[in-house]
Amino acid sequence: MPAQRTGVYPGTFDPITLGHADIIRRGSKLVDRLILGVTTNPSKNPMFTPQERIAMVEREVAAMGLDNVEVVGFNALLMKFAEAQGASVIIRGLRAVADFEYEYQMAGMNQQLNARIETVFLMADVGLQPIASKLVKEIALFGGEIGSFVSPAVRDDVVARVATLGRLGDY
Repeated sequence: MPAQRTGVYPGTFDPITLGHADIIRRGSKLVDRLILGVTTNPSKNPMFTPQERIAMVEREVAAMGLDNVEVVGFNALLMKFAEAQGASVIIRGLRAVADFEYEYQMAGMNQQLNARIETVFLMADVGLQPIASKLVKEIALFGGEIGSFVSPAVRDDVVARVATLGRLGDY
């Protein structure tokens, strides 16, 4: 029996978007087991705590009905996390050329750390390419509608959080 192929799709998922969901669905077809690594990144000014993001991602994965996907929080070097999960593949989503430049550099650094783990890039669906968690949060904070960028449940989570934080200026 061939060895099980495990992949890791890391991200802050703050919040998880339809673009993330697209990469999760497609990435889950490439491996036997896909670990969604929900990581901390204080430089991104997270709206949700790590625990809230893990719960949100778990709920979204359950709604997708993907039985080979699991969610794990981590706060470590990606390659150390991938090694601990037994991963042979890192899955990364690309939206634009700017993403590619950053991801290409990251893949090169990761290869230097562990050449046995390959990085696979998946292009985001054309209709989902502009979506970024940072922009979703910004739109919500200014009172804009985010329903076309996230699932209804995530929309409700973000709207509720904005209500506690307070909307930003009107003009």
